[in-house]
Parts: sequence; C-alpha cells; structure tokens
Amino acid sequence: MKHADFMKKLLDLSADQAGGVEACLSGRQVEWKALGDENFVEVANRGRKPVKASLRLPGKTPYYGANNIQDYVEGHTHDGEFVLIAEDGTASLENYSIQYTTGKFWANNHVHVVCGKTGLSTRYLYHYLRIVNFTPYLSGGGRAKLTKEKMLEIQIPIPCPDNPEKSLKIQTKIVRILDTFTKLTAELTAELTARKKQYNYYRDQLLSFEEGKVEWKSLGEVAEYSKTRISFDQLDKTNYVGVDNLLQNRAGKKESNRVPIKGNLTGYRDNDILIGNIRPYLKKIWHADRVGGTNGDVLVIHLTDKEVNPRYLYQVLADERFFEYNMQHAKGAKMPRGNKAKIMEYYFPVPSPAEQARIVAILDKFDALTHSISEGLPREIELRQQQYEYYRDLLLSFPKVKGET
Repeated sequence: MKHADFMKKLLDLSADQAGGVEACLSGRQVEWKALGDENFVEVANRGRKPVKASLRLPGKTPYYGANNIQDYVEGHTHDGEFVLIAEDGTASLENYSIQYTTGKFWANNHVHVVCGKTGLSTRYLYHYLRIVNFTPYLSGGGRAKLTKEKMLEIQIPIPCPDNPEKSLKIQTKIVRILDTFTKLTAELTAELTARKKQYNYYRDQLLSFEEGKVEWKSLGEVAEYSKTRISFDQLDKTNYVGVDNLLQNRAGKKESNRVPIKGNLTGYRDNDILIGNIRPYLKKIWHADRVGGTNGDVLVIHLTDKEVNPRYLYQVLADERFFEYNMQHAKGAKMPRGNKAKIMEYYFPVPSPAEQARIVAILDKFDALTHSISEGLPREIELRQQQYEYYRDLLLSFPKVKGET
C-alpha cells in the first residue's frame, strides 16, 4: 500500500468519529454485563468435540483447539460468526488466546465458543476480549485452565443496553474504526510476505553462478573468527550482543537487556558479521556497524580478504543455503550448535568487486524494506499495531460505575 493511500485512510478516522463514540459511551450509558448473561451472549460449547489426530482427514475446514488452528479437516462442529477463547493456557497470560472466525469450523473441547445475541455485536465482543486480563479467571498451575464457570464471570461493557438499535450503532462504529486498523495491518503484512518472497528469489538468482564463471572460495580463505578482546567496561546495552538480543530470520539485533559486569569478552568491529551459534535454524545474523563485544554463543566473522565486499559476505551468510549447511553440520539434537570448523569450510562464489557491488546494491534495497526494524514495512506494521491498540484502549476502556459488579 502506498503511504499516501494509507494516510488518506487514517484521515478518514476523524476526531469526530472517535469523539462521538466517546461521548455516547460516557456516564451510565455503558453497563457491564457478564458473559453468562443469556440476554446478550450465547455460549455454543455443546457442539465441541475432539478428534484424534490419526482420524483427521485433510480438508478445508479449520480445526481449533487451545493453540488456535491446529489442522484442516473434513466436516465441522459449528457454522456462523463466533469468538473462540482458549480453555487451556499459561497462568501468566494477560492477553489470552482469542480467535474470531466466520463460516464452518471444527472446535475441540479445549476452546470455548461464544457469540453475541441481539444487542451485542460478535465482532465488538472479539475486540473487547482482546484487552481483557484473563489471569484472575484462571485456575491451575503452570498450565492454567479457564473453566466455563469462570469464563461466564467475565464482564463486557454494553453501550445503551436498553436501546439495542442505538447500542449496535455505537458498537458498529467502534468495530469499523478498529477493523480499519487491523485491515491496514493485514495489508501491510501481506505486502511484507510478498516482498520477502521476492527478496529470496532475487537472492537465489544473484548468488547463483554457472560453474567456471567465477572463483569459489571457502569462508576460511577470506575470513577468520575474531581474535580481539574487549573489556566489559567498554560495553553497554547498545554494543553488547548476546544470542538473546540477536533477532530471528535475519532481522538484525535489538538492545540487550543485560550487560556483563566483569571480565574480557570477544570483541567485534565495524563490518564484522555476528551469527547466533545456538539453534542455527533461527537464522540470527547481524552485520556490525560499530565496535562492541559478545560471548561464546555468538560467532564473530572478521573479513581478511580485501577483494571481498563486507556487505557481499553478509548477503552470502544471510542466504538460506548457508543456514541449511550450518544445520547439516550442527552438533547436538535438543540444542544444536554450529560446527565452527565446518562453518569455515563453507564454499561460496566470489565474483569481481564490481559484480559484488551490483549484487549488494540490489539486495540491500530488499533487506532494508523487509528486515529493518527502524524503516520499511516492519516499522510500518509496528506503527499500525500501536495505533490500533491506542484506539482500542480509547474506545473500549470504560470505568465501572460504583455499585456495579
């Protein structure tokens, strides 16, 4: 989506809309009703039933359990517009697992199935349940349970409950505003997915050469593991890199939550390449743009061949083929680690410096668009999600009137 188109849609969400909704929801025009109030909510749990994995036949119907969509099957248990609430989960969850669905689906007995009746929009119910703190309603230990009895105690704000027509108009306005943001986020996410496919296609094409056309070298011929050391007192959250603050799927790094308080660590320099060495399939890699330090769980690749463009080497090591190679030679089953010796044996094409620069220029454009957390589509998606949450909190956070339960 073009930025101008997006901004136009944002402007359509005028202050008059938000202000009008807020004014209509003021004072005692909002009443709190429990999910157990059969005048407003239908609980359709009775139709749920499990199906053994061995008996599932591949089909087009989504199969819902505590972990959302688990499979696609033949047949269905429900048909219509519903909200699904996980029955099992983690006791620390505040935003519980909530799913909105329409049409035919199969629900097992690990998910509650509810919908709005006359005077309550199911879509409005879905948006509100996404901000409910479910923790007080859960029972059990590490794997908590939301029983039907406790679920029915959850309170939902109903605007103008004595006037269903007016109430639904207000709910519809709220839903329209919130759905606009979720739709924009979905469009941006779809665009990001398409760009990633395009990026991977071009990476594969640009880094593939006919045999004999270019020279091939091992990583050990052009680079080495860092031999420098750096003192802890030269590190802070911006330049200390542990495996925990390297991001998955080639997304770079974030600031570290912790910094060493003693000792000397492995140092890295500008243009070094840092690779997470635990669980290589997570594809954690970062091209350093500063001086800093790391620990033994992160490999620091230091380029020694001046004929190799540092950014080209990054693109080679960020390629799917390198991560597949790394996993093939990794050690350990439960927590695999990259084989440092084998990594240095990885062979890749080394074209002329001019060709390397051309490849880098093309791939870096896609890289900035798809993987940067400060620019491009990921940043846009993050901002849209923040705006959705802002409007959701503005429109759905109502104080309870004194004396109401």
